Amino acid sequence: MCVFCEIVNGNIPCYKIYEDDNFLAFLDLSQATLGHTLVVPKKHYENIFDLDENLPLLKVVSKIAKALKKGLGISDLNIVNNNGPLAGQTINHFHIHLIPRYEGDKVSFIFGENKISNDEFKTLVNKITKEIK
Repeated sequence: MCVFCEIVNGNIPCYKIYEDDNFLAFLDLSQATLGHTLVVPKKHYENIFDLDENLPLLKVVSKIAKALKKGLGISDLNIVNNNGPLAGQTINHFHIHLIPRYEGDKVSFIFGENKISNDEFKTLVNKITKEIK
């Protein structure tokens, strides 16, 4: 069984900050910044591609983010989700990181840039939109 399923089932202790019928939110042991929180569905989904589209995920994420803002006095926050090894997912149970940001913290996200033509943009749009159901 995966480590997050073990946490959800109460077999591994956690620093729980929120729980409802579908989700559990708890402090990440790594604490990239103070208050770094994980939001996980109680049901095991490997990643976003397995996730039930009807789960009220953003409602819960928003609730926890607002609690972090108020409780920690922060004004900025990163929401991070990694799917698959190329994207940096190390625990194969869908989860969202809420990472409070503080002046001078050592967290950084650097995105590369790909210059593409107008035709390439149109091709991308067509490939993606034909798959939306």
